[in-house]
Amino acid sequence: MKNIKFIIEYDGTEYCGWQIQPNGLSVQQVIEEALLKLTGEEIKIHGSGRTDSGVHAYGQAASFKTQSSIPAEVFSKALNHHLPWDISIIFSCEADKDFHARFSAKGKKYSYEIFNRDIRSPFYETRAFRVPGTLDINSMKRAAEHFYGTHDFRGFMAVKSQVSDTVRTITDISVEKNGDIIEINVSGNGFLYNMVRIIAGTLLECGLGRLAPSDIPNVIFSGKRDEAGPTLPARGLYLVNVFYS
Repeated sequence: MKNIKFIIEYDGTEYCGWQIQPNGLSVQQVIEEALLKLTGEEIKIHGSGRTDSGVHAYGQAASFKTQSSIPAEVFSKALNHHLPWDISIIFSCEADKDFHARFSAKGKKYSYEIFNRDIRSPFYETRAFRVPGTLDINSMKRAAEHFYGTHDFRGFMAVKSQVSDTVRTITDISVEKNGDIIEINVSGNGFLYNMVRIIAGTLLECGLGRLAPSDIPNVIFSGKRDEAGPTLPARGLYLVNVFYS
């Protein structure tokens, strides 16, 4: 029995998210069906975490156990023959027997992309959140600095979340503008439900002049969801990397 680790890229536009759901097609389901075709085994794969409907990934990690004789490093190319264009296994290897994509993870990096142009683009309609007009990028950068470190982020999670421990550590955060794309990168030891999308929404409020960078410490300290910015749409969010050390 081998324990295989995958790194997966996907465009989440046509999927109900990573995890298998009764009401739609998920990325996990498509990969498990492809594994059945490839190995003849009914295999359950474990992702590093859920991504919502419409969320994309550059580096989702997953693991599974198999009795297949296919070499671990060959799994990526072999499986891609059975996958649609919007899901790709970009790396595969044999992991330690106790490795688990979710429980072994030490942190994650996400990116949120804002398409800052007055005219829409067919290339970014499902892969970024379009915001017309002028944004104050320097204000967004100054605001981002206040999120760095360990804070109680209870005001930056979905209202109906039932998580009791809402303290998380942001290890890196940046705001960069490349052409029409504003990229908000956030790394941390863990994230609450919708936390990155709400952080991005709060930074956008600063870019629009509705919040000042100096307001951010009080917004975080308040712990109130309505003090922070809106939850930006899922289509602009990307899981970039999962850290295991």
